[in-house]
Amino acid sequence: MGIVNVTPDSFSDGGHHASTQAAIDHAQRLIEEGADMLDIGGESTRPGAAFVSEQEELDRVLPVIQGLRSIAIPISIDTYKPSVMRAALAAGASMVNDVNALQTEGALDVIAKSNAAVCLMHKQGTPATMQQSPVYQDVLGEVSEFLRKRIEVLEAAGIARQRIVIDPGFGFGKTVAHNLELLGQLDSLRKLGVPILAGLSRKSMLGAITGRDVSDRVVASVAAALLAVQRGASIVRVHDVRDTVDALKILNAVNKGMR
Repeated sequence: MGIVNVTPDSFSDGGHHASTQAAIDHAQRLIEEGADMLDIGGESTRPGAAFVSEQEELDRVLPVIQGLRSIAIPISIDTYKPSVMRAALAAGASMVNDVNALQTEGALDVIAKSNAAVCLMHKQGTPATMQQSPVYQDVLGEVSEFLRKRIEVLEAAGIARQRIVIDPGFGFGKTVAHNLELLGQLDSLRKLGVPILAGLSRKSMLGAITGRDVSDRVVASVAAALLAVQRGASIVRVHDVRDTVDALKILNAVNKGMR
């Protein structure tokens, strides 16, 4: 899943693709590099991020989605706002990637009335405050239980399990230790019976471990993506598509050779 941030303030590439044409060009580049799907977002959810109005978010993402109508791969809309979900799906998106796991009033109804896939993410707190002092008694157990309950809610609303993906929410209200525990035991989430998405690309946990600035975390991001896939992730959400694809080709070749 290639990341297309149509934002001025995302933690890694904020402002680089903020114009419609720049975002479309970047999306096309990610497809050429081997992306299997795109995740388009118009509001940063980095720690401390400012709120963006519905209209501003729509103005950012809809022209990009409309400009990519002819592409051969699926488009995901990264939003928690029901109105943005609805408009993006009407414009051509086929998946909603929701950091709020469809808990916003009206969001569940939007997905239930569509044929779209949805990714449910776990987070503790809000982007404005989530990294101030996250605390868990059992991070893996609490994340797993939250996602299990959200899957049940969606199924009760008529959303088939085959449409659901889960994301443990690396960096969303979690310390480095929490993130490492989740990554190390990611395969335990497979018991929930739906695909796992892992979003580790360029995140601060990688900087804390390596000492590298956000612009110099490609190697760490690729390593984290490989570890996630080895532990059961079906989708990795990444900025550096070409490098990640190359690494996954090696992993897949080795796995095939061992069969």
